[in-house]
Amino acid sequence: MVAKLLGLALAYLTTTTLITFTANGVEIKHNGEVIYRDASVFGVVSKAVILECGSTLPDMYIWSFTKPGTEAIKAVVYDLGKGPRIQKLAQTLGKLTIITRSAALSIEKLPLAAHGLFTCQAFYDIEEEPIVYFYYVHLTVRVPVSKPYLLMSDVSPVEGSTMWMRCNLDNGTGPVQYRWQHETRNGNITAFARGNSSTINVTDVNRNHTGWYRCVASNAVNSETSNRLWLDTIFGPDIPQIDVTPFSITERGYSALERETVSLLCQAQSNPSSQYVWFYNNSQVYTGPQYTITKVLRMHTGDYACLAQNTYLNTRSKKTISLTVYYPPDGSPSCSLEPALNHTSLRLQCSWTGGFPSPTLNWAGDFVRAVQEDEPDFFQEANSPSSTSLLLPSGALTSNNSLFTCKGSHRALREPAKCHMRSYVPSGEPVCSAYVTNNKQYLMLSCSWEGGAPKALVWWEGPGGHGKQGEENSNILILGYGTARSGKPYTCHAKHPLQLQIKTCRLTLEAPVLLTQRRVVSVYEGSDVQLTCNLRANYLPVNEITWFNNHGVGVQDTSKYTLLRTSGWANLTVRDTEQSRDSGEYRCTTSNAVGGTDVNITLVVKRYPMPPNATLLRAAYNSRQRMEVDLEWQVQNEEQGGWTGFLLEQRWVSEKPGRRTSNDSSKEEGNSWNGRTSTPSWSHIFLQDPDVRIHTVGRLTPTVTYQFRIRPVNHRTIGHPSAAKTPAEPRYNMYPAVIGSAIGGMLFAAILTVLLLIFIIRNRNNNPRLHDMLFGLQHSQSRENINFPEDEVVADSEEIDTSPSPGPTILPRAASPLTPTPRGASPTPGSQAPPPGDGDEPVSVTITVKATGS
Repeated sequence: MVAKLLGLALAYLTTTTLITFTANGVEIKHNGEVIYRDASVFGVVSKAVILECGSTLPDMYIWSFTKPGTEAIKAVVYDLGKGPRIQKLAQTLGKLTIITRSAALSIEKLPLAAHGLFTCQAFYDIEEEPIVYFYYVHLTVRVPVSKPYLLMSDVSPVEGSTMWMRCNLDNGTGPVQYRWQHETRNGNITAFARGNSSTINVTDVNRNHTGWYRCVASNAVNSETSNRLWLDTIFGPDIPQIDVTPFSITERGYSALERETVSLLCQAQSNPSSQYVWFYNNSQVYTGPQYTITKVLRMHTGDYACLAQNTYLNTRSKKTISLTVYYPPDGSPSCSLEPALNHTSLRLQCSWTGGFPSPTLNWAGDFVRAVQEDEPDFFQEANSPSSTSLLLPSGALTSNNSLFTCKGSHRALREPAKCHMRSYVPSGEPVCSAYVTNNKQYLMLSCSWEGGAPKALVWWEGPGGHGKQGEENSNILILGYGTARSGKPYTCHAKHPLQLQIKTCRLTLEAPVLLTQRRVVSVYEGSDVQLTCNLRANYLPVNEITWFNNHGVGVQDTSKYTLLRTSGWANLTVRDTEQSRDSGEYRCTTSNAVGGTDVNITLVVKRYPMPPNATLLRAAYNSRQRMEVDLEWQVQNEEQGGWTGFLLEQRWVSEKPGRRTSNDSSKEEGNSWNGRTSTPSWSHIFLQDPDVRIHTVGRLTPTVTYQFRIRPVNHRTIGHPSAAKTPAEPRYNMYPAVIGSAIGGMLFAAILTVLLLIFIIRNRNNNPRLHDMLFGLQHSQSRENINFPEDEVVADSEEIDTSPSPGPTILPRAASPLTPTPRGASPTPGSQAPPPGDGDEPVSVTITVKATGS
């Protein structure tokens, strides 16, 4: 049956008499009626699509494909009841599969070649009356638009020119719609143009067209947006705009205050950005948009021009402004008070020069209105651009301490500048003084009344027509030295505008008179004494007091003399007085332009009384080395006193012949060596303690013979010397040395005996005879005769050296107790003992003890 149906189907496809192709499908002329279905399906390249073949699974179906523009029908897949069979043609149409339990055709990764007519012939109820369906599926394969890219005829057009933009596509099924978007610098996006054309023309390009552009391409499948492209419109520069900070406009332009920071900002619309050059009075001063002047000065006044340049278009524009710098006068207003009308009135002066424009000066205070109201005829005011003055009568001032204020205003200052001054009378009274020039050629009379505002007027009047016209603050009258009138007053007059009364001070010149406490001064030798000299009164002019010593020489500060002086007195201190040098007449003297005087003072320097005599009782060496001598003395009439210390004297008399020791001095002036020089001189040792009676003199030369004597001292008076003494030799006693040596020798011998016995006991086998002799024979051996000679011990007697030795004491030393000595031979120190024998030779032990006493 299947074969029959397949043959019938093939007959339908191949027999032209049975199958007629019409515009609406295939018409099969047989007993059954063929049903036709039309459908349109849209697919996208590389995507999947399903082509339906009825709603139920037919008993048999055939899928065929007709390429557009051709009439050939080619089988793609069929199923005649034994499963679908895919033809080779299907490989060019994509990945074809039959959906399970249906005749629907699924195409994955749809290629563009699948675009065309797909026909599905479906057969139902084959066993009975077959039903045939023809499904015509028109598959349209669409290609999505690719990412477009934007092209511009000119990405940097000049303002006013024409340019075009094109949106290019590589792929995409039409129809395609195009839209252009414009994005400004601040991020705003607007629709610039749209249409089905991929190219637009822009005429009369302006600066507003500058920005980012992108195009959007759309079809039935998708939409894609190109990357943005920058359109940079070239234009400018426009006329610059200059902004001045701080902002201040005048008739001439802009103004600034001196020492302010002025900033000039130039801005001109241009693309690319303009380059700016600043000119000051046609001279280039800066390059850049903002020109800042830190602490602008008056010299910066002038015209400032900004030149904007577009280097791309080689175009430029320029604008000029005028800057005026206002500056105040330097410092503050200057105020002054001046006397007027012969010191009967006050003139107030206030000036403040400089500045632009000129400052405004005004006097402040209630006194200005008061003077104008009380004395309008007397009040005068004179003003100029930089100064102002007022004339005030002294009677209008009610207080001694009046404050005057001058205010200076200027537009360059936030606060007005002020100057203050006060008018006041000088404190105290006028002061008169007189002094003489260094060469005593002139006498200067000075009068001053310092302080006050304004200064007082001072002038001199004196006897004999001496006087001087007035001067402010102070006045000096110069007189020849010696021409002044003694006892006649010289009067100084002083006048101030604030006082109607004239003040005076007087000077009366007199010759000086000197006084002293004592005309005769007595002191002991060696002490300091002060001589005084003072003026009886404060004389004018003042001249210093001069001292002369006992030789008539002017005294200055030295180690001998000390001066302490003021204008009224002078003290002379004589230090460390000596009878022969400092006794005599001292004189103090002084003088002034009127006369002079002096005073004599007698200084008597006494010596201290002679101290009592002293007697040297003992002078002896305290050791055999003769290097130290003990001295002892006494003073006669000690109960009366009268001494402050002692002078111990010594000298070298002679020296023993022989070698000098290392302690000897090489030389001493006046020394006697073996009596071949002159009489030796005495050397001195001063003992400041008056109660000392014993003294030891050390560091003497043992080979030298000395003499000593003692002299009492009363301050600087030295008494008579005592009789000279030569030191006695120390007493020598042999008994302590001998006894000490004997006891030491006995102790040393006892120790050696004990050691010898211990040696014999430990070596009895080596020396049996010596052992038997000392301890006896045992049993029968004690009765035997001993033919061997007896052992003997030989010892030297103790030797004592009684001769004096200058060196240190030598302690006794014993020879080795274990050193044997042959019979009849003298002991040898350090000899070695013979090796042990057979015991036949005798043993001899020698003990030597030597003691030396000093």
